[in-house]
Amino acid sequence: MWDYDVASQPTLVELTHDGRQVPAVIQATKTGFLYTLNRETGEPIFPIVEKPVPQDAVPGETPSPTQPYPVAPGPLVPQAPVTSADAWGVAWLDTRACRKAIEADRSEGIFQPPSTKESIYSPGFAGGANWGSIAFDPQRQLVIANTMNLPWQMALVPRKEVDSEMRDPKYRGWQFGQQAGTPYAMRRRAFLSRLGIPCVKPPWGTLAAVDMVHGIIKWQVPLGVSPMVHLHVGMPNLGGPVVTASGLVFIAASFDDRMRAFDIDSGKILWQAKLPAGGQATPMTYSIGGRQYVVIAAGGYKDASTRGDYVIAYALPR
Repeated sequence: MWDYDVASQPTLVELTHDGRQVPAVIQATKTGFLYTLNRETGEPIFPIVEKPVPQDAVPGETPSPTQPYPVAPGPLVPQAPVTSADAWGVAWLDTRACRKAIEADRSEGIFQPPSTKESIYSPGFAGGANWGSIAFDPQRQLVIANTMNLPWQMALVPRKEVDSEMRDPKYRGWQFGQQAGTPYAMRRRAFLSRLGIPCVKPPWGTLAAVDMVHGIIKWQVPLGVSPMVHLHVGMPNLGGPVVTASGLVFIAASFDDRMRAFDIDSGKILWQAKLPAGGQATPMTYSIGGRQYVVIAAGGYKDASTRGDYVIAYALPR
Protein backbone atom coordinates (compact mmCIF):
# COMPACT_ATOMS: atom_id res chain seq x y z
CA MET A 1 0.00 0.00 0.00
CA TRP A 2 2.82 2.43 0.83
CA ASP A 3 5.95 1.00 -0.83
CA TYR A 4 7.24 0.39 2.70
CA ASP A 5 8.96 -2.76 1.47
CA VAL A 6 11.93 -4.02 3.49
CA ALA A 7 14.85 -2.55 1.52
CA SER A 8 17.57 -3.27 4.11
CA GLN A 9 19.23 -6.61 4.78
CA PRO A 10 18.73 -8.05 8.29
CA THR A 11 21.62 -7.93 10.74
CA LEU A 12 22.55 -10.88 12.97
CA VAL A 13 23.89 -9.93 16.41
CA GLU A 14 24.53 -11.30 19.89
CA LEU A 15 22.42 -9.03 22.07
CA THR A 16 22.66 -8.48 25.81
CA HIS A 17 19.09 -8.58 27.10
CA ASP A 18 17.92 -9.01 30.71
CA GLY A 19 21.49 -9.88 31.68
CA ARG A 20 22.01 -12.70 29.19
CA GLN A 21 23.26 -13.09 25.64
CA VAL A 22 20.51 -13.62 23.08
CA PRO A 23 21.02 -14.56 19.41
CA ALA A 24 19.09 -11.78 17.68
CA VAL A 25 18.19 -10.43 14.27
CA ILE A 26 17.60 -6.67 13.86
CA GLN A 27 15.66 -5.39 10.88
CA ALA A 28 15.72 -1.72 9.86
CA THR A 29 12.71 -0.55 7.84
CA LYS A 30 11.51 2.31 5.70
CA THR A 31 9.05 3.21 8.45
CA GLY A 32 11.97 4.20 10.69
CA PHE A 33 11.33 1.33 13.11
CA LEU A 34 13.90 -1.24 14.20
CA TYR A 35 12.37 -4.67 14.80
CA THR A 36 14.42 -6.92 17.11
CA LEU A 37 13.69 -10.66 17.22
CA ASN A 38 15.22 -13.74 18.79
CA ARG A 39 16.60 -15.35 15.65
CA GLU A 40 16.16 -18.89 17.01
CA THR A 41 12.56 -18.59 18.17
CA GLY A 42 11.21 -15.60 16.21
CA GLU A 43 9.94 -14.03 19.41
CA PRO A 44 10.27 -10.22 19.77
CA ILE A 45 13.05 -9.20 22.17
CA PHE A 46 11.41 -5.80 22.60
CA PRO A 47 7.60 -6.21 22.56
CA ILE A 48 5.67 -5.41 19.37
CA VAL A 49 2.12 -4.11 19.79
CA GLU A 50 -0.67 -3.72 17.26
CA LYS A 51 -2.00 -0.15 17.07
CA PRO A 52 -5.05 1.17 15.19
CA VAL A 53 -4.27 3.01 11.93
CA PRO A 54 -6.37 5.19 9.57
CA GLN A 55 -9.04 3.33 7.58
CA ASP A 56 -10.30 5.91 5.06
CA ALA A 57 -9.30 3.91 1.98
CA VAL A 58 -10.84 4.11 -1.49
CA PRO A 59 -13.75 1.74 -2.23
CA GLY A 60 -12.48 -1.80 -2.78
CA GLU A 61 -9.46 -1.42 -0.50
CA THR A 62 -9.58 -2.90 3.00
CA PRO A 63 -6.50 -1.94 5.05
CA SER A 64 -5.49 -3.90 8.09
CA PRO A 65 -7.13 -2.18 11.09
CA THR A 66 -3.80 -2.27 12.96
CA GLN A 67 -0.07 -2.21 12.26
CA PRO A 68 2.86 -3.58 14.35
CA TYR A 69 4.72 -0.99 16.43
CA PRO A 70 7.83 -2.01 18.41
CA VAL A 71 7.69 -0.71 21.98
CA ALA A 72 11.44 -0.03 21.75
CA PRO A 73 13.50 1.45 20.29
CA GLY A 74 11.39 4.45 19.30
CA PRO A 75 11.07 5.51 15.64
CA LEU A 76 14.20 7.04 14.11
CA VAL A 77 12.20 9.36 11.80
CA PRO A 78 9.09 11.55 12.16
CA GLN A 79 5.83 9.63 11.69
CA ALA A 80 3.28 12.28 12.71
CA PRO A 81 1.04 14.18 10.27
CA VAL A 82 2.88 16.91 8.37
CA THR A 83 1.43 20.30 9.36
CA SER A 84 1.95 23.90 8.23
CA ALA A 85 4.27 24.35 11.24
CA ASP A 86 6.67 21.92 9.53
CA ALA A 87 7.02 24.08 6.40
CA TRP A 88 10.55 25.25 5.59
CA GLY A 89 12.37 27.15 2.86
CA VAL A 90 15.54 29.13 2.27
CA ALA A 91 13.44 32.25 1.67
CA TRP A 92 10.07 33.53 2.86
CA LEU A 93 8.38 32.91 -0.49
CA ASP A 94 9.72 29.37 -0.56
CA THR A 95 8.44 28.68 2.95
CA ARG A 96 5.03 30.15 2.10
CA ALA A 97 4.71 27.95 -1.00
CA CYS A 98 5.56 24.86 1.06
CA ARG A 99 3.06 25.88 3.74
CA LYS A 100 0.30 26.29 1.15
CA ALA A 101 1.10 22.88 -0.33
CA ILE A 102 0.87 21.28 3.12
CA GLU A 103 -2.44 23.00 3.86
CA ALA A 104 -3.87 21.84 0.52
CA ASP A 105 -2.90 18.19 0.99
CA ARG A 106 -4.08 15.44 3.31
CA SER A 107 -1.73 14.13 6.01
CA GLU A 108 -2.85 11.67 8.70
CA GLY A 109 0.53 10.31 9.74
CA ILE A 110 2.13 6.97 9.01
CA PHE A 111 -0.04 4.23 7.45
CA GLN A 112 -2.71 6.55 6.03
CA PRO A 113 -4.30 4.66 3.11
CA PRO A 114 -3.73 6.02 -0.42
CA SER A 115 -6.49 8.35 -1.58
CA THR A 116 -7.68 10.26 -4.62
CA LYS A 117 -6.94 13.36 -2.54
CA GLU A 118 -3.27 14.31 -2.83
CA SER A 119 -1.58 13.25 0.41
CA ILE A 120 1.75 13.78 2.16
CA TYR A 121 3.45 10.69 3.56
CA SER A 122 6.02 10.79 6.34
CA PRO A 123 8.13 8.69 6.27
CA GLY A 124 8.34 8.94 2.51
CA PHE A 125 8.46 5.92 0.25
CA ALA A 126 12.28 5.92 0.24
CA GLY A 127 12.42 5.65 4.07
CA GLY A 128 13.36 5.84 6.92
CA ALA A 129 16.06 3.28 6.37
CA ASN A 130 16.77 2.08 2.85
CA TRP A 131 19.53 -0.12 1.45
CA GLY A 132 22.75 -0.32 3.44
CA SER A 133 20.93 -1.28 6.64
CA ILE A 134 22.68 -0.85 10.01
CA ALA A 135 26.01 -1.51 11.74
CA PHE A 136 26.38 -3.05 15.19
CA ASP A 137 29.07 -2.59 17.84
CA PRO A 138 29.02 -5.78 19.97
CA GLN A 139 31.12 -4.30 22.81
CA ARG A 140 28.97 -1.21 23.25
CA GLN A 141 25.76 -2.95 22.15
CA LEU A 142 24.99 -0.03 19.83
CA VAL A 143 23.17 -0.07 16.52
CA ILE A 144 24.32 2.65 14.11
CA ALA A 145 21.62 3.62 11.63
CA ASN A 146 21.31 6.29 8.95
CA THR A 147 17.82 7.42 8.00
CA MET A 148 15.96 9.96 5.89
CA ASN A 149 13.29 12.50 6.75
CA LEU A 150 11.98 13.20 3.24
CA PRO A 151 8.17 13.17 2.98
CA TRP A 152 6.53 12.27 -0.33
CA GLN A 153 3.30 13.37 -2.00
CA MET A 154 1.03 10.78 -3.58
CA ALA A 155 -2.44 10.47 -5.08
CA LEU A 156 -4.51 7.78 -6.73
CA VAL A 157 -5.71 8.88 -10.17
CA PRO A 158 -9.03 7.55 -11.53
CA ARG A 159 -8.33 5.59 -14.71
CA LYS A 160 -10.22 8.02 -16.99
CA GLU A 161 -8.08 10.94 -15.77
CA VAL A 162 -4.65 9.34 -16.14
CA ASP A 163 -3.83 10.44 -19.68
CA SER A 164 -4.81 14.06 -19.07
CA GLU A 165 -2.79 14.25 -15.84
CA MET A 166 0.28 12.76 -17.50
CA ARG A 167 0.08 15.49 -20.18
CA ASP A 168 -0.60 18.28 -17.67
CA PRO A 169 2.49 20.50 -17.12
CA LYS A 170 1.39 20.78 -13.48
CA TYR A 171 2.52 17.18 -12.96
CA ARG A 172 5.81 17.35 -14.83
CA GLY A 173 8.42 15.50 -12.77
CA TRP A 174 5.90 13.25 -11.00
CA GLN A 175 6.27 9.46 -11.17
CA PHE A 176 3.23 7.73 -12.65
CA GLY A 177 2.48 4.07 -11.93
CA GLN A 178 -0.09 2.67 -14.36
CA GLN A 179 -1.35 -0.13 -12.06
CA ALA A 180 -3.00 -1.78 -15.07
CA GLY A 181 -6.15 -3.73 -14.33
CA THR A 182 -7.16 -1.57 -11.36
CA PRO A 183 -9.52 1.45 -11.17
CA TYR A 184 -6.62 3.79 -10.38
CA ALA A 185 -3.16 4.77 -11.49
CA MET A 186 -0.79 6.40 -9.01
CA ARG A 187 1.35 9.53 -9.09
CA ARG A 188 3.98 10.48 -6.55
CA ARG A 189 7.05 12.63 -5.96
CA ALA A 190 9.39 13.69 -3.20
CA PHE A 191 7.92 16.68 -1.35
CA LEU A 192 10.30 19.37 -2.59
CA SER A 193 10.04 23.12 -3.10
CA ARG A 194 10.52 24.80 -6.47
CA LEU A 195 14.20 25.10 -5.55
CA GLY A 196 14.48 21.33 -5.21
CA ILE A 197 14.84 21.46 -1.40
CA PRO A 198 12.68 19.36 0.97
CA CYS A 199 9.61 21.34 2.05
CA VAL A 200 9.95 20.38 5.74
CA LYS A 201 12.39 21.48 8.40
CA PRO A 202 15.80 19.78 8.48
CA PRO A 203 17.50 17.50 9.26
CA TRP A 204 16.55 15.54 6.12
CA GLY A 205 19.06 12.82 6.92
CA THR A 206 20.49 11.63 10.23
CA LEU A 207 22.90 9.18 11.80
CA ALA A 208 21.85 7.62 15.10
CA ALA A 209 23.35 5.38 17.78
CA VAL A 210 20.76 3.17 19.47
CA ASP A 211 21.44 1.52 22.82
CA MET A 212 20.08 -1.99 22.25
CA VAL A 213 20.41 -3.05 25.91
CA HIS A 214 17.81 -0.48 26.97
CA GLY A 215 16.13 0.17 23.60
CA ILE A 216 16.80 3.93 23.57
CA ILE A 217 18.39 6.38 21.15
CA LYS A 218 21.76 7.44 22.60
CA TRP A 219 22.42 10.21 20.07
CA GLN A 220 21.16 11.34 16.68
CA VAL A 221 22.98 13.90 14.51
CA PRO A 222 22.49 15.43 11.04
CA LEU A 223 24.26 13.59 8.22
CA GLY A 224 25.35 15.72 5.27
CA VAL A 225 25.79 19.31 4.09
CA SER A 226 23.12 21.02 2.00
CA PRO A 227 24.55 22.60 -1.19
CA MET A 228 21.87 25.31 -1.02
CA VAL A 229 22.46 26.57 2.52
CA HIS A 230 26.03 25.21 2.97
CA LEU A 231 25.25 24.00 6.48
CA HIS A 232 25.46 20.59 8.10
CA VAL A 233 21.66 20.24 8.22
CA GLY A 234 21.48 16.59 7.14
CA MET A 235 20.79 15.42 3.59
CA PRO A 236 18.74 12.55 2.16
CA ASN A 237 20.95 9.50 1.90
CA LEU A 238 21.29 5.97 0.56
CA GLY A 239 23.99 3.68 1.88
CA GLY A 240 25.10 2.31 5.20
CA PRO A 241 27.69 2.58 8.01
CA VAL A 242 30.53 0.37 9.16
CA VAL A 243 31.92 0.36 12.73
CA THR A 244 35.49 -0.35 13.81
CA ALA A 245 36.59 -1.89 17.12
CA SER A 246 38.25 1.42 18.08
CA GLY A 247 34.88 3.21 18.03
CA LEU A 248 34.84 4.87 14.61
CA VAL A 249 31.77 4.96 12.39
CA PHE A 250 32.57 5.34 8.69
CA ILE A 251 29.75 6.34 6.35
CA ALA A 252 29.22 8.17 3.07
CA ALA A 253 25.56 7.66 1.97
CA SER A 254 24.64 11.37 2.01
CA PHE A 255 23.95 13.08 -1.32
CA ASP A 256 26.76 15.58 -0.71
CA ASP A 257 29.51 13.25 -2.09
CA ARG A 258 31.45 13.01 1.19
CA MET A 259 32.85 10.23 3.33
CA ARG A 260 32.93 10.80 7.09
CA ALA A 261 34.14 9.25 10.32
CA PHE A 262 32.11 9.78 13.52
CA ASP A 263 32.95 9.12 17.17
CA ILE A 264 30.63 6.27 18.15
CA ASP A 265 30.33 7.53 21.75
CA SER A 266 29.34 11.13 20.97
CA GLY A 267 28.30 11.39 17.32
CA LYS A 268 30.99 14.00 16.70
CA ILE A 269 32.51 14.20 13.20
CA LEU A 270 36.22 13.38 13.43
CA TRP A 271 37.19 13.33 9.73
CA GLN A 272 35.70 13.83 6.29
CA ALA A 273 36.85 13.68 2.69
CA LYS A 274 35.36 14.64 -0.65
CA LEU A 275 34.56 11.69 -2.93
CA PRO A 276 34.79 11.90 -6.75
CA ALA A 277 31.22 10.57 -6.92
CA GLY A 278 28.37 9.85 -4.55
CA GLY A 279 29.08 7.11 -2.01
CA GLN A 280 25.63 5.49 -2.11
CA ALA A 281 27.05 2.25 -0.73
CA THR A 282 28.28 0.75 2.53
CA PRO A 283 32.03 1.02 3.26
CA MET A 284 34.12 -2.02 4.20
CA THR A 285 37.27 -2.29 6.26
CA TYR A 286 40.12 -4.83 6.24
CA SER A 287 43.81 -5.16 7.17
CA ILE A 288 46.81 -6.20 5.06
CA GLY A 289 50.28 -6.45 6.54
CA GLY A 290 49.13 -4.83 9.77
CA ARG A 291 47.72 -1.76 8.02
CA GLN A 292 43.95 -1.12 8.14
CA TYR A 293 42.04 0.20 5.15
CA VAL A 294 38.55 1.61 4.64
CA VAL A 295 37.14 1.26 1.13
CA ILE A 296 33.96 2.44 -0.58
CA ALA A 297 32.48 2.08 -4.04
CA ALA A 298 31.52 5.57 -5.28
CA GLY A 299 29.13 5.46 -8.21
CA GLY A 300 26.50 8.07 -7.36
CA TYR A 301 22.73 7.78 -7.64
CA LYS A 302 20.59 9.12 -10.51
CA ASP A 303 20.62 12.94 -10.41
CA ALA A 304 20.80 13.14 -6.59
CA SER A 305 24.59 12.92 -6.39
CA THR A 306 27.60 12.97 -8.73
CA ARG A 307 27.77 9.95 -11.04
CA GLY A 308 31.02 8.04 -11.50
CA ASP A 309 32.77 4.69 -11.37
CA TYR A 310 35.32 4.57 -8.55
CA VAL A 311 36.60 2.38 -5.73
CA ILE A 312 38.30 4.62 -3.15
CA ALA A 313 40.58 3.33 -0.36
CA TYR A 314 41.72 5.23 2.74
CA ALA A 315 44.35 4.41 5.38
CA LEU A 316 46.37 6.15 8.08
CA PRO A 317 49.94 7.18 7.13
CA ARG A 318 52.44 4.33 7.27
